[in-house]
Amino acid sequence: MEVKIRNRSRVMHFLATLLVLSLVWAYAQLEWNAPQGIKRTLVQARGTITSSDGKVLAQSVDGKRVYPQGHLAGQVLGMMGTTNGLEGLEYAYDRPLESGQNLKLTINTGVQAAAESALSKAVPAHQADYGSVVVMETRTGRVLAAASYPQFNPNNWRDFPLEARRNRPFLDVYEPGSVVKGLVVAAAINEGLTTPKTVYETPMNRHIGGRWGSVIHDAVDHPSALTTKQVLRYSSNVGMSHIVETFKPEKLRNYFTDFGFGSYPDMPVVPAATGQLQPLRKWDDLVRVTSAFGQGMSTTTLQLASAYNALANDGLYLPPQLIEGAISSGERREILRPEVARTTRDMLQAVIEEGIPHQAGVKGYALGGKTGTAQVVVDGRYSSTVYNSVFTGFFPVDAPKMTVVVMVHGAKTNYHGSMLAAPIFKEISTEVLSSWGAVPKVEKPKTTEK
Repeated sequence: MEVKIRNRSRVMHFLATLLVLSLVWAYAQLEWNAPQGIKRTLVQARGTITSSDGKVLAQSVDGKRVYPQGHLAGQVLGMMGTTNGLEGLEYAYDRPLESGQNLKLTINTGVQAAAESALSKAVPAHQADYGSVVVMETRTGRVLAAASYPQFNPNNWRDFPLEARRNRPFLDVYEPGSVVKGLVVAAAINEGLTTPKTVYETPMNRHIGGRWGSVIHDAVDHPSALTTKQVLRYSSNVGMSHIVETFKPEKLRNYFTDFGFGSYPDMPVVPAATGQLQPLRKWDDLVRVTSAFGQGMSTTTLQLASAYNALANDGLYLPPQLIEGAISSGERREILRPEVARTTRDMLQAVIEEGIPHQAGVKGYALGGKTGTAQVVVDGRYSSTVYNSVFTGFFPVDAPKMTVVVMVHGAKTNYHGSMLAAPIFKEISTEVLSSWGAVPKVEKPKTTEK
């Protein structure tokens, strides 16, 4: 009797195992090789993704997901597997798209193409690893371009490595370097701590932080005394140390958070990273100074664009927007008085016109901006060979329409922001201004009195 029960138990166990395996196999078939009829129906019903200028970026044709613009905005769009979105917007908006809902992006294909083209020429030319660009519409916060290099074509996504699929403008976190100086100077003027004409003693190095502090250095030769305007022009770390000397740490840190640093962008659903700020308890004299020139903090290209966009937008911060009509949880907030923002923009115009007119300027047009060359931390120390080249800018200065941020990582040649990121900004600006049909201002020839 016991033998019969034991044998019956073994048979039942065997049958149960077969049943489980058959269910697993059936599920795998659905996941990896869905029947053509089901697959075709699912994909065909999927919503279309279009740009703000009406170009189709993703659509379903004959049971396949296709991307008519090829690599254009490829990392933003992401891609589909057999029946579901795997990355980018295809993943983030998988359910709405699956139910047939269409998406209209704020991306403008002309601006996106200009940004991708500029990156695709400069990054390999300087033997860099990768780069990213964000272009924002100043008065609305709409993202007109979010470009990454290397390029990625979602039509044949399996041919590309994981790194190429990465939406770098939204996800890469890095120390921004000296571009932050423009924002900190604006905050100091807003608090009444400095003016464009305030003069500071500026040796090429200065010890900060007492016994346990450190020596900060300047990289560009300059006069021994600089005005605030010249501190930006020569990108003086020593000058910045004087400007923030009386800035209370809590107040300065609050400006950073108001500009959007240290928190996730107020952009629903779309995957995005956040940088970091040192906790307030660590804001001693040295951290206050290093934060003022963009070291010891981190951000993304999207966050940096949003911050500089507030400066371009008369001091009003706007949450970034990628999907037309999407409701943001973020709020508009006034960070700077309008006159302070305008004064700072004038100083940043001088940074280009008096410092790097050939690298960043476009003759006949008023552009403003700031360079940054940030050492990258490698194995816990700042590297002397790996840098991020950064440029932040806007145009036209008197009433900005666009804010542009460029970042290139790991260039082996000419890695300084003025040599790499600034020319990319110039190329994008030139292309956009040309598309506007904006007429350049012709300088009147100087006449000599007799």
